[in-house]
Amino acid sequence: MRDFSRRGMLGLGVGAAAAMSVAGCSSSGSSGSGKGGAEPGQTAQAKPIGDGSTVYTGKQPNQPPKPEKLEPGQKPPQFVVFSWDGAGDVGDGQFPRFRKLAKEHNASMTFFLSGLYLLPESKKRLYRPPNNPVGASDIGYLTDDHIKETLKNLRAAWLEGHEIGTHFNGHFGGEAKGSVKWWTPAQWESEIEQAVSFVTKWRTNTGFTDLEPLPFDYSKELIGGRTPQLLGQENLLPTARKLGWRYDSSSPGGLQIWPAKKQGLWDFPLQGIPFPGHSFPVLSMDYNIAANQSPSNITKGPPAKYPEWRKQATEAYIAGFKRAYETNRAPLFIGNHFEQWNGGIYMDAVEETIKRIADEKDVRMVSFRQLCDWLDAQDPQVLAELRGFGVGQQLTGRS
Repeated sequence: MRDFSRRGMLGLGVGAAAAMSVAGCSSSGSSGSGKGGAEPGQTAQAKPIGDGSTVYTGKQPNQPPKPEKLEPGQKPPQFVVFSWDGAGDVGDGQFPRFRKLAKEHNASMTFFLSGLYLLPESKKRLYRPPNNPVGASDIGYLTDDHIKETLKNLRAAWLEGHEIGTHFNGHFGGEAKGSVKWWTPAQWESEIEQAVSFVTKWRTNTGFTDLEPLPFDYSKELIGGRTPQLLGQENLLPTARKLGWRYDSSSPGGLQIWPAKKQGLWDFPLQGIPFPGHSFPVLSMDYNIAANQSPSNITKGPPAKYPEWRKQATEAYIAGFKRAYETNRAPLFIGNHFEQWNGGIYMDAVEETIKRIADEKDVRMVSFRQLCDWLDAQDPQVLAELRGFGVGQQLTGRS
């Protein structure tokens, strides 16, 4: 969608020579759990909100059954969360591609929408980013046609059971004064208010009259996000908690262990996973794999290497999955962008991973919201016990 390589931050990350992530641009049910609810498009309960950009349509359809509490000695499911940073559609077919794939494999996903992807560039002065000039952004604004396609896909994705979170707005990273790394809790609150405004006032801002509204109340739908370049979480969390969010996925690298809460929110970090052919792990995101494979040009390395790199990326995701699935069953978090980096091989790697894990016993591909629901339904002592099992450590006393 956009070239983010110049903003990529390379560093030690989770292992020697591993790349730090730039979460930046840019469908979803639970495997083995079944789905229920209204048919997509059902709007009998629709109640317009504000200017009609969004409407309340009742309970989200295509959700798994009420979360079950683990029985004594029962092994937990293997949760896998695929999430997408930016979640914009620029006409390359990636958004509908993964919505279709999710439907075929009974998967739910989380789409972290960048609010600016619903704001026309002609209205960019409506955006007042903290510590940056009015209208500034480190990602491009979308064309009117691409805003329309993004809205259509967001609407369909939610009706299909996927979660719509936030990737905030201008994607300011690095060490500069305007970076999200330095934002205060109050500045994060302003950024979030603006992101919500761009989603809930797209009719006013775009003038579009030929599109259906988004079928959810974003003030209730929005319960989590991921910051640009995984920066600024410490000051974001107090604001997120104040706003009633349930989780955050901005930790700059974590381990494949059961999650815990940080400042009252579930902390869902991208994780260090085995990196085939290397002695160090790589962060579980497409950008980080690309940054290790083609560091001199992250978006376009030599095409002759694409088949090898595609296989390596796929096997990294599968290795992370197997390590958890066969040992402590810690949820696996994989982050992605709708990008054609290195010929689109990372899109192919995600697709192949989904196909290879979908039919495994006890696997549930869920959104972060659905994972929160399951975790909140469990006995805290059981979760504490699960957190006691380290990376690759076999569960004991559960079958």
